Amino acid sequence: MTLYTTLLQPFADFGHMRRALAACMAISAAGTPLGVFLMLRRMALMGDAISHAILPGVAVAFLISGTALWPMTLGGMAAGLLVATIAGAIARVTPIREDASITGIYLISIALGIAIISMKADAEELVHLLFGDVTQMRGDSLVMVVAFASISLMALAAIYRSLVVECFDPGFLRSVRGKGAWVHQIFLTLVVLMLVASFQALGTLMALGLMLLPAIAARFWAEDMDKMIGVSILLALVSSYSGLLLSFHAHIPAGSAIVLAAGAIYGVSVLVGSCGGILTRFLPQRHLEG
Repeated sequence: MTLYTTLLQPFADFGHMRRALAACMAISAAGTPLGVFLMLRRMALMGDAISHAILPGVAVAFLISGTALWPMTLGGMAAGLLVATIAGAIARVTPIREDASITGIYLISIALGIAIISMKADAEELVHLLFGDVTQMRGDSLVMVVAFASISLMALAAIYRSLVVECFDPGFLRSVRGKGAWVHQIFLTLVVLMLVASFQALGTLMALGLMLLPAIAARFWAEDMDKMIGVSILLALVSSYSGLLLSFHAHIPAGSAIVLAAGAIYGVSVLVGSCGGILTRFLPQRHLEG
């Protein structure tokens, strides 16, 4: 078996593999920068909660219109934004913190979503909605993913400086005419947007994996914000490519393979990353000599 057969032929010969790679590239480019901010703002678990909270909206749309693309997309967005808004409101008017409130709502949401889907779906459709199958992505779904990724990148560029400031000095933004509140809301909206796009490729249970694992791994290779985002995108692209190859050759679900590839990169980064990796901490350090 040649290198061409192993590494390139699946994408050269099969259109569904090219579409899958294109979708993962779009999610990598637009989703992992959001993952970096989720990590730095200590909102990783909230991102996971939101990714599961879109399920009831998807389930209701599925019950009404089956697997039609836009009803499921709009249903997922509505549910995600609603859960994020309700969780924020509960955190503001009660002693419960936002992460705790959104976790409670997400547990209810995923149970409700599965209950609604089970009214109409068989086991195969339920697995597809929960875990996705990027290799079965249609052309219209790919267009939607790329469009959402483009919108997210443009919006993120517009609020980038404010997000960086909020990560390191949130009190400053709150003091500037409540600027922090709307920056936070826009950020949550972008997270929901990309999670809905990722859902089309990876399902609700895997949607956050490609966004967050490369972002966390990048922290072990870079400390500067811009470099961290660049490294996270590169790691996500490598995870996507290697995961799709693993799926093709080993005949395992593509979403799981991609997240496993990202997990392997994360594990290597934890061990040998130049910025805080376990092994590098025990290596002799050079000191400046005067």
